[in-house]
Amino acid sequence: MLLAVIFRHLGITAALLLCILLAACEKSPPPAPSSPPVAVKTLQVESKNIPLTYEYVGVVQSSHEVEIRSRVSGYITKVAFVEGSYVDKDDLLFQIDPSSFIIALDKAKANLAREEAILWDASRSVDRLRPLYEQKAASRRDLDNAISNQLSSMASVQAAQTQVADAYLNLSYTSILSPVSGLIGVSNFREGALISKSQDLLAIVSVFNPIWINFYVSERDILEAEKQLADGTLVFPKDNDFETEIILADQTVYPRKGKVNFAAPSYDQKTGTIQFRSIVPNPSLTLRPGQFVRIKIIGAYRPNAIEVPQKAVLQSEEGLYVFLVNEKNEAEKQLVKGGRWNDENWVISKGLKSGDQVIVDGVNKVKTGSKLIIQSETGQNKKP
Repeated sequence: MLLAVIFRHLGITAALLLCILLAACEKSPPPAPSSPPVAVKTLQVESKNIPLTYEYVGVVQSSHEVEIRSRVSGYITKVAFVEGSYVDKDDLLFQIDPSSFIIALDKAKANLAREEAILWDASRSVDRLRPLYEQKAASRRDLDNAISNQLSSMASVQAAQTQVADAYLNLSYTSILSPVSGLIGVSNFREGALISKSQDLLAIVSVFNPIWINFYVSERDILEAEKQLADGTLVFPKDNDFETEIILADQTVYPRKGKVNFAAPSYDQKTGTIQFRSIVPNPSLTLRPGQFVRIKIIGAYRPNAIEVPQKAVLQSEEGLYVFLVNEKNEAEKQLVKGGRWNDENWVISKGLKSGDQVIVDGVNKVKTGSKLIIQSETGQNKKP
């Protein structure tokens, strides 16, 4: 009897537990708490003309290098410059022994004096014979011979004058002057050395102000630019008048701008590039030949283009994308196509339009559908 009561009590209890469990299963789980809005900063993009800067590695080169050679042969008696120093135009560089050239000049002068004397005598003969011929006291043949001798003497005088001028010129060549202002290198000869006319290289003077910077543009860049010029997404300055900005090895910007003044007519077959050149003022001689610099080409721009800060652009398997703010004040993913960088901004060639509100700060905290608390780039809160 007692066992029956116990079993009956256990049965009731098990049934009660089963009902409780079934009731608990029928209750729905509590709703998940909603994600709080994310505070972000946005930028409303607008289409505008965006400057496009090309950047290349440049090599500095003297704008004018002059090889100093002698126009006469002789012995050097003086080297009149300090190697590696700055020389002005017409400064004396080398002095060649002028003795033999002074003698040659004296001989030429003496020969000229003799020829002038012969001419004087021939002219006097003509003056005497002409009235005699008119009086029929001298023959026509005698007068013609006198005139011929006079003309021959005049030619000899001219030849002698040329010899004197040539002797003066050769004597002047014994003082070798700098043809330009610039820095001079080492002297290849010293005092007492015998140098040959036009053969021996004495020194080199290099013009550093202005100076040239050579840079090389790849075929790919040129073809891309030509395509963009044709479809109107790129504009070059009038007459291709590009400015250049130089960045030195220590990342400082050279204070003077240059101009692109040369483009090679053909590609280099070895490198597939075209050589360009910029001319740059260099009064302080900061830039030296052989120096490597970075050169920025300024003047082109993209008309009606859109740019966003680089930090606003993300990467996924689908490609580049940004987050936009939609009408519900939620984050919305937008695929874009990027172009060139413009300082800290990225030019967007496809995917955005004027008026789009792009998230630029806090972008790493949002995902598609995130509710947003929006601030402008100036930090002013906007109502969600």
